[in-house]
Amino acid sequence: MSAGSFVPAVLFAGTVLLALEPIRRPRALAVTSYLAGLGASELPQLFLVLVLTATVPTIAENGLPDGPAGWAFLGLAALTCAGLGAVARRSWRARDVVGRALAEGLGDRTGYRRPSLSRVLHVLLAPFPVHPRRVERIPDVSYGDAGRRNRLDVYRLRSRPAGAPVLVYLHGGGYFSGTKRREARALLHRMAADGWVCVSANYRLRPAAGFVDHLVDVKKVLAWVREHGPAYGADPGTVVVSGSSAGGHLAALAALTPGEPVYQPGFEHVDTSVSAAVCLYGYYGAYYGHPEDERPSSSPLVLDASHAPPFFLAHGDRDTYLPVEGARAFAARLRRSSPSPVVYAELPGGQHGFDRFRSLRFEAVVDGVAAFLARVGDRAARVPGRP
Repeated sequence: MSAGSFVPAVLFAGTVLLALEPIRRPRALAVTSYLAGLGASELPQLFLVLVLTATVPTIAENGLPDGPAGWAFLGLAALTCAGLGAVARRSWRARDVVGRALAEGLGDRTGYRRPSLSRVLHVLLAPFPVHPRRVERIPDVSYGDAGRRNRLDVYRLRSRPAGAPVLVYLHGGGYFSGTKRREARALLHRMAADGWVCVSANYRLRPAAGFVDHLVDVKKVLAWVREHGPAYGADPGTVVVSGSSAGGHLAALAALTPGEPVYQPGFEHVDTSVSAAVCLYGYYGAYYGHPEDERPSSSPLVLDASHAPPFFLAHGDRDTYLPVEGARAFAARLRRSSPSPVVYAELPGGQHGFDRFRSLRFEAVVDGVAAFLARVGDRAARVPGRP
């Protein structure tokens, strides 16, 4: 057996190992570990096909192992397949974790059911988000004067019903990168298919923009929804803000700073309160370079949460880009201070960026978000005591 046969086997084994136990320190290796292991973490079934495709022809050509090299090759392939099985089990467990989180945060898990076999098979065989035919996307609607960074896409049913609740989504990218068409496609497609008007927005990025600029843009999106949403079939009385990573940071900040004048220059009178917030693998610390003696703070952890809307938080326990401890701390903070429901799902085996694919893990999260919003979206439009 040639040494070249071992190269793909070693690469696959290393990728699966990083999916199971990613490197957490130093920072550079943690980020590399996240990027290298994400595919296997979310799509173990496809990696199994790749492993078998690389293994079976080699065995067919060389026959059963008859020496140390052959047994080593076969053993490595077997360990890789076993590792992918462990990855898949963790992904499947996400559904039970989300269900328990809903029961803990809302009192029960009404509306959250196990998927049918046909849907499971569809996710396994077609794990990349596909635009539903009954949903239309209206691209590149301007909401500000910053060019393409102040544009948004609207997702809605082609039948265009009126009075639909609104989900605003903010992309990730560490404030340096990202676009409105990258993450959480499966969430936007699902909620739009369920009758929501979904708005996915760009915002200004570093280094040309800073913390206040980012949040001003989010407030402009909310103001746009309140003014122009009805023309797209939206009910501006029920607006939920959501986001991933840096977008989760912005979603949390927007939910906790309704009507804050410093973030609404020239449109201070506009109602920017939200009915609920959904944060996926979010960052909850202070914005890099923003003075912490400047108020309001850039960290959701220290903002006043006494009038917070309902929150749904989901974070992977294997996240090496933004470790899960930040999400745990924010969930605990909200539960101590907020009068509203807090749902916190810590996903077993979940890495950063788990919403890039329509995986079993993210499908469980999407179902959880849908159940959460069905319960709190309408009633949370005005929490007693909120400004």
